[in-house]
Amino acid sequence: IFKTHLFGNASIIVCSAELCRKVLTDDNNFQWGYPVSNLILGDDHVPFDYISSHKRLHRLLTTALNQHQPPSSHLGTIENIVINTLEEWSKMKEPILFVPEVNKFVFKLIIAILLGSGTDDTQIASMEEYYRKVYYGLHTTPINIPGFAYHRAVQARKVLVNRIRGVLGERRERRCNDPNPNTGIIDFMEKADFEDGRPMNHELLVGLLIGLFIAGLETTSRTAIWATVYLHNHPRLLHKAKEEQEEIVKRRPSSQKGLTFTEIKQMKYLS
Repeated sequence: IFKTHLFGNASIIVCSAELCRKVLTDDNNFQWGYPVSNLILGDDHVPFDYISSHKRLHRLLTTALNQHQPPSSHLGTIENIVINTLEEWSKMKEPILFVPEVNKFVFKLIIAILLGSGTDDTQIASMEEYYRKVYYGLHTTPINIPGFAYHRAVQARKVLVNRIRGVLGERRERRCNDPNPNTGIIDFMEKADFEDGRPMNHELLVGLLIGLFIAGLETTSRTAIWATVYLHNHPRLLHKAKEEQEEIVKRRPSSQKGLTFTEIKQMKYLS
């Protein structure tokens, strides 16, 4: 723990896991705060600066997801997207730019989980393009003047919001005509109500989706990228990881198709 100045402000930095846990869980003595650039997410975004509001929303989402769509229900969708993506890469005659390609396929995963698997590839590519501009704006000086990255991010967010609204509108139409639609987390979030009985309004839903894009995409893509890099650079570790996977597949019943949540829990080396 030490004291310093960051961007002209007196700051206290803590590094140990124990101290970080205390700071992040002690709501009475430590208040959350985000930089001004976080306003790019919009006034309708989750009010993270209000701890009680954030906790209520967290309980709302956790309850809705655990009751209606446990994590294991997404495994089939995730596995299909990963397999199809790897097959596409293997057929390419030229080397690929690994980081952008991983970002694209992880964005497709996030969209499938949040919005369901029926979203058109063209729509996904368009949303990813504008999402990237929004994300880059979060890490820039908040100068909302043409020519600056923050201004481009603000404009990109407006387009991204319209794209998401369009997808949500199409999903509502499909639900009316299809008795068994490809459901995503968004379908259960739309039905969720706050503790005081208020429904989840449309603008909050769109802002929340953008926040979930950021939370889910950046962590997942970076984990996939660095895991691949480290396994490539350390053949011995790659061999041990492959051995573990092969053992799990050997124990799999002949009638089983695809990965299960139980098998993931058996991956001790990769966990």
